[in-house]
Amino acid sequence: MVGLPDGAVREAFDRIKSAITNSGFEFPNRKITINLAPADVRKEGSAFDLPMALGILAAKDDIQKRNRLRGYLVLGELALDGRIKGIKGALPSALLARNRNLAGVVLPRENAAEASVVGEAVRVLGVETLREAFEFFEELLEIPPTHVNLNELFDAASRYDLDFSEVKGQEQAKRALEVAAAGGHNVLMIGPPGSGKTMLAKRLPTILPGMSFEEAIETTKVHSVAGLLDGRALIATRPFRAPHHTISDAGLIGGGPIPRPGEVSLGHNGVLFLDELPEFRKNVLEVLRQPLEDRRITIARVMGTMTFPASVMMVAAMNPCPCGFYTDSQHECVCSPMIIQRYRSRISGPLLDRLDIHIEVPAVKYKELADRGAGEPSTAIRDRVNQARNLQLERFRGTPYFCNAQMGARELREHCAIDASGERLLELAINRLGLSARAYTRTLKVARTIADLDGGGPIQAFHLSEAIQYRSLDRMAM
Repeated sequence: MVGLPDGAVREAFDRIKSAITNSGFEFPNRKITINLAPADVRKEGSAFDLPMALGILAAKDDIQKRNRLRGYLVLGELALDGRIKGIKGALPSALLARNRNLAGVVLPRENAAEASVVGEAVRVLGVETLREAFEFFEELLEIPPTHVNLNELFDAASRYDLDFSEVKGQEQAKRALEVAAAGGHNVLMIGPPGSGKTMLAKRLPTILPGMSFEEAIETTKVHSVAGLLDGRALIATRPFRAPHHTISDAGLIGGGPIPRPGEVSLGHNGVLFLDELPEFRKNVLEVLRQPLEDRRITIARVMGTMTFPASVMMVAAMNPCPCGFYTDSQHECVCSPMIIQRYRSRISGPLLDRLDIHIEVPAVKYKELADRGAGEPSTAIRDRVNQARNLQLERFRGTPYFCNAQMGARELREHCAIDASGERLLELAINRLGLSARAYTRTLKVARTIADLDGGGPIQAFHLSEAIQYRSLDRMAM
């Protein structure tokens, strides 16, 4: 076997030999050379088992109709008894077959529903055994193509299990997350342990605009390649990824000898939640800066270069100090000012630049926890977010931007003009409240989003005032 096969591909010889024998065929007693072209691209995974086994059967003339075999893309892992097991990357493979105008794709039956999401432009044929695949190509067996009702599948897959109505209190934090969702702004939540930061972050995807079918396909492709679909044919809810703070930089943005998608790419079109932000290693946090700007990740290795999508909304959470009780009126903080400053300095200025909204999340009072009334549901909040996003889509028509957080300098001047009272308020905030210069453009973008939630008119002084309130970390640094 030649063509840079990895260990799993080299081990396929024993699986193929056993599967061919146990399927009732005679394995040729001669030297067999399999060329995996192109020779300079490393081959990995077990999906080559079935096509190599069929190739051997065709070479020894067990399969007579070779032209029929050439018209299909074939994938599948073989068990020793000839059964065909599931693989990774079924959806991207089906898309490749469609783009190459092939007659169809033959793959494990457990992957057929996933691959059939590409539509009826390509026939998706699920098989369970090597003998079944052989009989199909010899026209001894007709396999009906797998079809799914895309509308029903999309509707069933686009439901969330969580809801904002389950959050007690924290009205200011809810409002800030609504603003963040409406403008695509990255968020930093600061509060003591147990105040509900993680609970709020997990429910943020439920108020983001619903995924389009194209976004669902993109997201499903990434999870398919990573083998994380868990039997689902389509991912139609916004992903929520929450890596532990011990993660490596390769685990976060992707990498390895053969590059694989990391947590940022797995959160594509969704939310990346970094809890205990200062506990992440500094080099890990710094590699996030470029993907947050470019919305994609390019990984270069000796074996080649790969680009993964990385359009995520970043939400981070941290305690106000190492003990966690600096802003908690119910507990005494034991941290000195120097320790607090050192703790917060773990977050670099360039990374902080990419966090548009900083909000304080105080401890929830007992009266709010005991309240049995339901809060505002996610659907009501999402309706307002959708209205604001529609205004932004119309505003940025013909540009590469689709939300306020992505505005460049030209768009900022054009769409974020403020009157004299707003200028005075912003000047006061920068010069007297201790807001840094880097907060200037972020505050304008957030104010633009607040104005969009208010109907889309010009930015008013009260829009700016609310936006200034969302720079908690800058005010704490005074």
